[in-house]
Amino acid sequence: MTDTLQVYDVLVIGGGPAGLTAAIALADTGAKTALLARHAPYADNRTTALLGASTDLLERLDIWRRCSDKAAALKTMRLVDDTGRLIRAPEVRFSSDEIGRDQFGFNIDNRSLVAALEARAGELSSLTRIDDEAATIHPGDAAVEVQTSQGRSLSARLVVGADGRHSLSREAAGIEIVSRKLGQSALTFNITHTRPHRNISTEFHTEHGPCVFVPLSGNRSSVVWVCAPKEAERLVALGDDELSAAAETQSHSILGRLQIEPGRHVFPLAIERPRQFAKDRIALVGESAHVLPPIGAQGLNMGLRDAADIADIVGQAISRGEDPGAPQVLSRYQAARRPDVASRTWAIDIANRSLLSDFLPVQTMRAGGLHLIGSVGPLRRLAMREGLAPSWRRSS
Repeated sequence: MTDTLQVYDVLVIGGGPAGLTAAIALADTGAKTALLARHAPYADNRTTALLGASTDLLERLDIWRRCSDKAAALKTMRLVDDTGRLIRAPEVRFSSDEIGRDQFGFNIDNRSLVAALEARAGELSSLTRIDDEAATIHPGDAAVEVQTSQGRSLSARLVVGADGRHSLSREAAGIEIVSRKLGQSALTFNITHTRPHRNISTEFHTEHGPCVFVPLSGNRSSVVWVCAPKEAERLVALGDDELSAAAETQSHSILGRLQIEPGRHVFPLAIERPRQFAKDRIALVGESAHVLPPIGAQGLNMGLRDAADIADIVGQAISRGEDPGAPQVLSRYQAARRPDVASRTWAIDIANRSLLSDFLPVQTMRAGGLHLIGSVGPLRRLAMREGLAPSWRRSS
């Protein structure tokens, strides 16, 4: 235990994928950076579909080569209306080669991604890794003072809060959160199967939400099954053979015989966003800044864009001799993140609401919209490009 004050340009609080990426990207700019987070193995077997811009960022930060062999390419995405309703949407298929890409991205288990991030973080001389957690956070006029659980005293001109949905950083900044529960839960698990996935991700749309089968390396896939909370609890309580059979039925046996791997998780779904993305020398990234349902693979990809933006803005500020936590610097981060997060949140919310709606005109509009996307080439290619990254980011 020590009460010696340790001073940094930037202190990142939280060691998930978004926090680790932010810390590495900030240190890469030359900012004197510290990462405050418990150093512990990643706790579960969930996976993430990293879209093109995310893997580009991880390549630039010398991270991707450390875990790319654990990832499966996502070359085709299928949307299948499995609602059984009178008015159903046609199947829509998106192929990456139609927009000149070898793949849309890669699906990887979070455990391998975090291990690669930790390995890279340990190499950077400008990044101090503190194996502890924040106990108190006090923003001040010139710096933010942080006391850790083990009694360390830390000071930084900017704190990057990557400490998740129940963010102490966000609370310290006095940033309000707008939250709405969706009345849905997601069941996640991984499977092996007898037929190859051929790098095709298939999303079955049911009346209670999507069920997605996403390729992993080998004859394996990850499953995200969104359903009513009671149904999720019923499914998670099944034995391995029963859940394997249920998943095979839901997949219409497109992957042959399925076998559940160990480890399954259920979590309630919500949409959350802050009224501000930065305030009082504290900037938010990852789930501190936005929580979305697992639709369209946007959650962590947005978190990585948070990390890229805060690093770019702080790096430019320090190179110009600016205080990285000054209001004008934080306003640039606010301007960078608000349109991206707002547009993605709106699109995912509308897609989810339209799927759940029992109102016949809404079902008709949804089916018609998907028919247009599936049959009109320029519209389909626009949808693919916008799904990978917002057009204004690609042109900047």
